Amino acid sequence: MLESNLISNSAQRPEPRILARADHTISRSLISEGALKVLYRLSNGGYQAYLVGGGVRDLLLGREPKDFDIATDAHPDEVRELFRNCRLIGRRFRLAHVRFGRDIIEVATFRGSDADSGEEQDEDPDRVIKDGRILRDNVYGTLDDDVWRRDFTINALYYNIRDFSVVDYVGGVADLQAGRLRLIGDPERRLREDPVRMLRAVRFAVKLGFQIDPDTLRPFATLAPLLLDIAPARLFEEVLKLFHGGYALQTFEALRHHGLFGLIFPLTEQELAEEEGGFPHLLIAKAMASTDQRIAEDKPVTPAFLIAALLWHPLRRRAAVLEAEGMPPLLAQRTAADEVIAQQIALVALPRRFTQVAREIWQMQGQLERRQRRHAVRISQHERFRAAYDFLVLRAASGEPVQEAADWWTEFQSGDENARDQMVTRLDATPKRPRRRRRRKRAAE
Repeated sequence: MLESNLISNSAQRPEPRILARADHTISRSLISEGALKVLYRLSNGGYQAYLVGGGVRDLLLGREPKDFDIATDAHPDEVRELFRNCRLIGRRFRLAHVRFGRDIIEVATFRGSDADSGEEQDEDPDRVIKDGRILRDNVYGTLDDDVWRRDFTINALYYNIRDFSVVDYVGGVADLQAGRLRLIGDPERRLREDPVRMLRAVRFAVKLGFQIDPDTLRPFATLAPLLLDIAPARLFEEVLKLFHGGYALQTFEALRHHGLFGLIFPLTEQELAEEEGGFPHLLIAKAMASTDQRIAEDKPVTPAFLIAALLWHPLRRRAAVLEAEGMPPLLAQRTAADEVIAQQIALVALPRRFTQVAREIWQMQGQLERRQRRHAVRISQHERFRAAYDFLVLRAASGEPVQEAADWWTEFQSGDENARDQMVTRLDATPKRPRRRRRRKRAAE
């Protein structure tokens, strides 16, 4: 029976610290209209309703929350009865999503422990555990139960809509003030329960500028390999959060520092380890920095570009081996792409819609480098040209010998139509047509 060293006996649990409205900085004016509607309707329906998690954390830190999550004693079906714009999702945890236009408010029922009281639960009371990890858990409980099931203290603060107080069972407010990221309960057991918490710890620490508590950090070295047992699809979702949160470069460096990056991108880590400070490291760092800048400027980003950067040097190494064995260059690159992507998706389930774009970015690098006269205009009109060009510029900036090609395409894009025509005219033509004429003449003789 797994208890994660959490205090399951309510008689042994500490009393919560209650911060009255005058003792904290959360204002309802800072909470989204949709979240307030859900909180008030649940409360008016006779249920407990609390804002919880990152929304409370960010409001207390003076940040603008990305989303608002709600915890309640109402069961999912009861939430659905209150909201027509609600649908239930999830298997491991049943959740209610209440939609207001483009905004989705996530409502979770308080979770409990199957060892608390032995009382029969209403819906799907089974709790499935395998190898120390929770696979399914729909055991419902109380607020007092729910708090001990959350991961980090700073994410276990509850804002009560009835009296506008903040409820703190685990010292989360003190950790916020100290800039400390700390797991609730015994760190080793909590990380065995869900190894992804190591990735979450790094992400939160970087995002908030916090230090990971030494007791929380200590098990990382021995438990990091447990990430290999996580479903590849789930790891992809975590990778998106890690690198598309606006702190990709810092997160990348922190993951490597804590020995986690190589477990999810082993081929890339091998290149980085062998050429520390060389092309691979600079290319990835610049790609991460570029992603952060685009997010800061509210520009669109795609996982395909980071995939192309992360796997570029493993691809080139494998293609070089295949060419040395006698395979034609173009076929070698395509074969290497197949092999590298196949090895990577066994760990992180990169969707085909992104890997296909990454392939196109890779394939266009040779075309951009060669700058053949009869293909230049057509290449510039390709739907992946801009991404491929940006990638070429990153390669040049990281020290690869492609600066001349990058400068040419930069000038080509900045000129008007006449200037572009002149640049194309100056390119050397391919000699294929004269060769065909000579072959026909010899055949006639």
